[in-house]
Amino acid sequence: MRTLRARAFGPAVLAALLGAAASIASAMDIDALWEYADPAASEMRFRAALERAQGDDRLELLTQIARTFSLRRDFAGAHALLDEVEPQLAAAGARPQVRYLLERGRSFNSAGERDKARALFLRAWERGRAEKLEGLAVDAAHMVAISYGGSLDAVEWNRRGLAIARTSRDAKARALIPAMLNNAAWDLHDLGRHAEALPLFQEALAEWTVRKRPEQIRFAKYAVGRCLRLLNRGDEALSIQRALELEYAAAAKPSGYVFEEIAELLEAGGKTDEARPYFRRAAELLGRDEWLVKKEAARLAWLRAKGAD
Repeated sequence: MRTLRARAFGPAVLAALLGAAASIASAMDIDALWEYADPAASEMRFRAALERAQGDDRLELLTQIARTFSLRRDFAGAHALLDEVEPQLAAAGARPQVRYLLERGRSFNSAGERDKARALFLRAWERGRAEKLEGLAVDAAHMVAISYGGSLDAVEWNRRGLAIARTSRDAKARALIPAMLNNAAWDLHDLGRHAEALPLFQEALAEWTVRKRPEQIRFAKYAVGRCLRLLNRGDEALSIQRALELEYAAAAKPSGYVFEEIAELLEAGGKTDEARPYFRRAAELLGRDEWLVKKEAARLAWLRAKGAD
């Protein structure tokens, strides 16, 4: 198990962190401690909260520390910590048991072991529903869907999760609504069912807008625009992507995906010369994405070829 390195913080900062985390943990609002874009910072918060946690609270916090390892692709570290938690679950309540199933499953899923992961997510779904832990049950449905990514099974499992989340008072359940809408829309998109995907992309955009999440709002707009292009609604699509080009520029975060869409739309409109620099810029930016380089080399090669003078 890793330990919190206090030397990385000044005394005042560490004291404030411990105090705030302990206060939150006492109410077991674990999700308030998360900063998903920064797993290391999240681990520090969980370990600070762990200083005063006992019983089920302590076990839940440990499962979340394991998740921070998984997000950093330290799967061995995640499993080792979950191995320590597992024998303590027999005397624990339902919440840490479901959390354990979710995090063990996420560690397998992120490592590419989808079948092992799905079995755990299904157990978490059944237990979460039986115990009326709506947030965790919705999370489980969300993860079952991810394990089925790109299929109608994924769409169906997102539908099940959404059916609970839409009427739930549980903050965690409701927080997952836009992600499930987005994921279901992309599953339909990948299946070529663009007319069915569009309203889900639009609903995801509306949900992110209500939550005032700028980065997610921009990407949701991009998804709507892309879907419109594939439905041969080029003028509407180009209007969206042109506006996004300006939004991303204002945020100092140019998007290769937006440049790619603009290039596609310009070329489809016969503006090959105008499209070329957009293809080139898309290839440059997307070529920095390690996942895309590994998984979609042909796509990047095509973008580079289209952008060549």
